Amino acid sequence: MKRFSLFCLIGLMSLQILAQETTGNIVGKITDKEFNNEPLPFANVILKGEDKGTTTDAQGLFNIGNLQPGTYTVEFSYVGYETITIEDVEVIAGKVTEVNTAMGATAATLDEVVITTVARRDSEVALLLDQKGAINIKESIGSQELAKMGVSSVAVATTKISGVSNSEGSGDVFIRGLGDRYLVTTMNGLPVPSDDVERKNIDLDLFPTRVVSNISISKAYTSNLYGDQASGNIDIATRELVGTEELSVGFKIGANENAIDANQFLVGPFQDDISVGFHNSNLTTTEAMLGQTWNTQVQDNPVNYSFNVAGGEKFGDNFRTFATLSQKTSFEFREEFFQEFDGNNVRDNFTDINRFKKTTSTSALLDLRYDYNDNDDIKFVSLFLNKTEGIVFEAGRNGEGFVFDEVQTEPPLDQFIRDQNVRETQVLVNQFIGENNFGQHKVDWAVGLNIVNADEPNRIRNEINFNEDRIELGRTGDFQQRKSNQEIDDFEVNARINDSFKVTNIEEEDNENGLKLDVGGDFRNKTRDFLSQFVGLFETSPQPSVFPNSLDNLTEVFTQENIDNGLLAIDDRKPDVYDATLNIYAGYLVSNYKLDKWNFNLGLRYEVDEIETTWDVLNSPNGSTTKDYDNFLPSINIKYELNEEHNFRLSASKTITLPEFKEIAPFQYVDPRGQVSQGNPDVEASENYNLDLKWEFFPSRSQLISLTGFYKQINDPINRVLLRSSAGIFSYFNSGEQAEILGIELDSKIDIISKEADLGYSLRSNVNVTRMWHEQDLKTLANGNTFAYNGKTETGLQGASDWIFNGNLTFETTNDNPWVANVSANFASENIFSLGNPETQTNPDIQFNEEIIEKGFVILNAIVRKDINENLTLQLSGKNLLNPEIERTQIVQPINNNPEQIETEETVRSYKNGAQVSFGVTYNF
Repeated sequence: MKRFSLFCLIGLMSLQILAQETTGNIVGKITDKEFNNEPLPFANVILKGEDKGTTTDAQGLFNIGNLQPGTYTVEFSYVGYETITIEDVEVIAGKVTEVNTAMGATAATLDEVVITTVARRDSEVALLLDQKGAINIKESIGSQELAKMGVSSVAVATTKISGVSNSEGSGDVFIRGLGDRYLVTTMNGLPVPSDDVERKNIDLDLFPTRVVSNISISKAYTSNLYGDQASGNIDIATRELVGTEELSVGFKIGANENAIDANQFLVGPFQDDISVGFHNSNLTTTEAMLGQTWNTQVQDNPVNYSFNVAGGEKFGDNFRTFATLSQKTSFEFREEFFQEFDGNNVRDNFTDINRFKKTTSTSALLDLRYDYNDNDDIKFVSLFLNKTEGIVFEAGRNGEGFVFDEVQTEPPLDQFIRDQNVRETQVLVNQFIGENNFGQHKVDWAVGLNIVNADEPNRIRNEINFNEDRIELGRTGDFQQRKSNQEIDDFEVNARINDSFKVTNIEEEDNENGLKLDVGGDFRNKTRDFLSQFVGLFETSPQPSVFPNSLDNLTEVFTQENIDNGLLAIDDRKPDVYDATLNIYAGYLVSNYKLDKWNFNLGLRYEVDEIETTWDVLNSPNGSTTKDYDNFLPSINIKYELNEEHNFRLSASKTITLPEFKEIAPFQYVDPRGQVSQGNPDVEASENYNLDLKWEFFPSRSQLISLTGFYKQINDPINRVLLRSSAGIFSYFNSGEQAEILGIELDSKIDIISKEADLGYSLRSNVNVTRMWHEQDLKTLANGNTFAYNGKTETGLQGASDWIFNGNLTFETTNDNPWVANVSANFASENIFSLGNPETQTNPDIQFNEEIIEKGFVILNAIVRKDINENLTLQLSGKNLLNPEIERTQIVQPINNNPEQIETEETVRSYKNGAQVSFGVTYNF
């Protein structure tokens, strides 16, 4: 197909030459060695010493005409690639001289080629070209651009793409207002498991950007992708060796102002069991009741630091290796306010929450690639992630704590809560990825094996009643003084295969017109074993019987002596367990018909999804549920290339949203503030209908302006809702018949001052803005539940912001050892954290809880980087420089329509994360 295009171009030039026998032409094609020899658009082709030149078109073709006979020196260049100079190119009158070459990043020397630079294919220019040439709607960001912005994790990196925001409250990534359950995360095209019982997708903070080549988000669905998505597919392309060898080391040190300013930085007793970022203890939970202290410890010098090393080498012409290892330790401290309302009454209230968190993250990546020949290659990728978080949560030390369950104490006492927890997540992802070419057939295949161990091996909980004169143990329940452990073991096997081949113009390799088919399938088997066990230490009757002398020394009363004398007893509660299995079987056919400037891409996927969950938990013993779905999922993607600068795209599709294991299994998870979430076996999958219309304008090879309009309809949307009970439990429901989102995205990547201006520096802006309108109905009756309340039958979509803004400005000098400075900002306006609900079924317009709103805020980051020489780089960065207050609010109504009271907006949670400053050094050997 490609060769045919070149032949056509040569033919046209030949006709021109026949008419003008006195001149000649130089024509040819440039391909990209670093990208499977695909055409390289927008490469520069000039005749040295002559005032003539051109750039390659979308097929990598070029033509320089009307040349006088003679010999010329042709120079090929492209930003970030080798410069190739070919001498003694002879032009003969009345003839066409054809020059074909491949450009790449690998330094080499041939008789007719001169190499001047070595670069990588994760540059912004390369990704823009990929976006421009793609059939579907997607956007990408590469490691080079992320380095300029000082971005350290994939979670933050996604917010640099239009329509993407990150919730400080829930930790979720939102694309076009749709959060965790509407996304799918893949690595090199294969699914990545979740590390958290509460979420569908893995915590993207676990992925440091140093293991990433680029991150792409496909916002428009095509039938070759998994159907469990509505807003997008986040794909993480891991790094591999580019060039012949690489070795670098880096070190960074910094601090969080909140952590440094804390009077004392507290860590739990579990800290003694953490070594080099890994937790290990020989004590069982029962043994830890008396064999381990219950008291906190003090961490000296809570300073952030990290190191990394990366290296690789090419062996011969076929084998490439690359590996990277990194570890970082960070400290965070928050002062929080929290209160919870139920039926417009205060359930819990704490004005002095202190939250300490120490995190150590370790990552290791191994990439091995072997190219058998031009037609076959295989790649092995292994990624290991370990994240250990030590968290200490204290609330009520100031004597103003209020917990509804404990208000009946006599004499009246205030409440104090301490929650100490260690969380360790280990993720191992192994992938075999291959490509084989058989004649006209290009077969891509991959097999993955994922293992996740996400545990809370040592969680310590104390609930205390106290005043100035006395300290008592909490009285409500048998597990207010407890130690617990939680284990999640996930095992997953997945695979994909795709055969891509031409149906028409088979013999014309350079002719891109015609019909091309992709036929393939996906398989996924995921199993989860979950266990959570509490071991409580409680007072025997009568209460109270033991009186600690200090909130900071509860261990003094939790002794074997007090157990022996009958004042205390230990109770092992039966473990909460559930087992779950997800099976996905899918086959698809995607056809792409190209006719000159048009691309018509039609796909159909048949997918079978099977979810089986069994459980035995305290609030719902010995239960099980099975969810079986089979769907035909069509997709339509149409692209029109008006010219080299403008694209128009139309996309339409149907997708699904499956309920997660945790959303089905009725296990109750208690967070440190006492908020409880619980699954609902009756929740069902949603159906999603998606429509996108996009215009792209590429003023140059490094610039982009685009405008997108999108619409989504979600049938039976799943939402987090507060249960109607006195326990303050959040659960999951299909609370509406339909949700709708209408939005506009504006994205721009503009060179305010380009490098070509030759001023010695450049200035580049990247700004995207999204405006959304969204609503969903509230069912008046669903499984005996009414979700409409206060006369309200519609509300906004949970997690969706009306406005999303992402912007950054990059200054860079153009000398050999440049300065790079970047300022970036992100803003998402307020959104619904949790839907409101009627307190009772009988009076839903009188007794109800309003929705909880998360307010909007601005995050501002800055970085300055200086290359001292070709080996040494220094970096100074600041994150969250404005340190905004993160706040959730709720409208509280007059109790029982009391005319003497007025409606008020109450803060239910607020805190600040603290600004961070760090200094780093990187040395490349």
